[in-house]
Amino acid sequence: MLYKSLKNFNYKVSFKEAVLTGQSPEKGLYFPENIPVLKKQIIKNISNYDEHHLMMEVIQPFIGNEIPHRELLNIISNTVNFKININNIYDNIYSLELFLGPTMAFKDIGVKFMSGCIKYFCKELNKNILILTATSGDTGAAVANAFNKIDGVKVVILYPSSKISILQEKQITTLGNNILALEIKGNFDDCQMLVKKAFSDNQIRENLFITSANSINIARLLSQIFYYFMCYKLLFPIHSNDKLIISIPSGNFGNICAGLIAFKMGLPVKQFIAATNINDTIPRLLRTGIYNPFPTQETISNAMDISDPSNFSRIMYMFKNVNNIKKLVSAYSFSDKETFEIIKSIWENYKYIMDPHGAIGYLGLKQFLKNNNNKKNIFLSTAAPVKFLDKISKGIDKKISLEKKVIKLLKKEKKSIQLSNKYDTFKKWLLNLD
Repeated sequence: MLYKSLKNFNYKVSFKEAVLTGQSPEKGLYFPENIPVLKKQIIKNISNYDEHHLMMEVIQPFIGNEIPHRELLNIISNTVNFKININNIYDNIYSLELFLGPTMAFKDIGVKFMSGCIKYFCKELNKNILILTATSGDTGAAVANAFNKIDGVKVVILYPSSKISILQEKQITTLGNNILALEIKGNFDDCQMLVKKAFSDNQIRENLFITSANSINIARLLSQIFYYFMCYKLLFPIHSNDKLIISIPSGNFGNICAGLIAFKMGLPVKQFIAATNINDTIPRLLRTGIYNPFPTQETISNAMDISDPSNFSRIMYMFKNVNNIKKLVSAYSFSDKETFEIIKSIWENYKYIMDPHGAIGYLGLKQFLKNNNNKKNIFLSTAAPVKFLDKISKGIDKKISLEKKVIKLLKKEKKSIQLSNKYDTFKKWLLNLD
């Protein structure tokens, strides 16, 4: 399988090069030259597959022989080593709980898989790798955990100052070792801009071997396809012939992009819903046909505070134009007030606690179902509510028990390096890294 640059379709690289470089020389995202279609028997007999062999069936066609079968299965086994749960909230409404991993967010699988691939490829390199990643919260925590103490890899995580939750910040800033946390004075889009500029800076590339751990990295994106097949597996015994309606809380649009690839591979999906907060660039695009990012606004669903989502270019490439996207994707945006109210309502009526991101996914699903009927309706719960105690209504927060590891983490000392959002300042700091 080769991967083409979305800025130059003639520029094609191997999976290994796409993973290790992150972006093409023209700052293009990589995308598979073609999307493999799974055998119908795999879908038909999906309940017979355990998690590891199901992920192998999904991911191996994208990798080919670049990672030997045994090594790839080992990477997958180390990646999917925690439970993915489906919770029936009421009637035909289900929550796919993707937050049961080490950093309590859906990013764990994508980042752990990518770290396994990079660790394998590093064996063939005689140089150190510097990973640059921007985070609006959960990505940074997952990256810090997955790459902590990996030989030959140094990680620099950029996060917006005062715009992520306390627990997210502790997860990023307390590990030390080979993990460096940059607290940027600005928002997530500023952090992402600094990373993008670094990747296109010839001086940086001449002096440092850099790659990214954001969902712009193809290994992150492809591994997230597994969520959707796992969701179908978990629901397979229930109304087994029915297609899925899936609502995805969306910020940088990597997760929904992975879902759309799963659809192209043959997953029975009736409709996807992109649910955003008030940073509503894509809902407006699907209404008006105009892509016009507004300045990013801060919300309680901070991991989705993104106005210019990188992965939407991949979705446009897959579907060619907005009208084609609209046939399969609906998009809605919701305010903090609506998010607060639905968290409270679902707790009072069903004793289920949602984090602000999952709550927006639920709101998107309910909005779509006002005019549509279906038996398998899923929203993605992408982060544990405990990560957002300061953003959940008083009373409900007291219903969330703190695990010992969370209490211990909150007591740790934060260690970050504060920088402005000026690229020259960031570049100078980067070039002076030991």
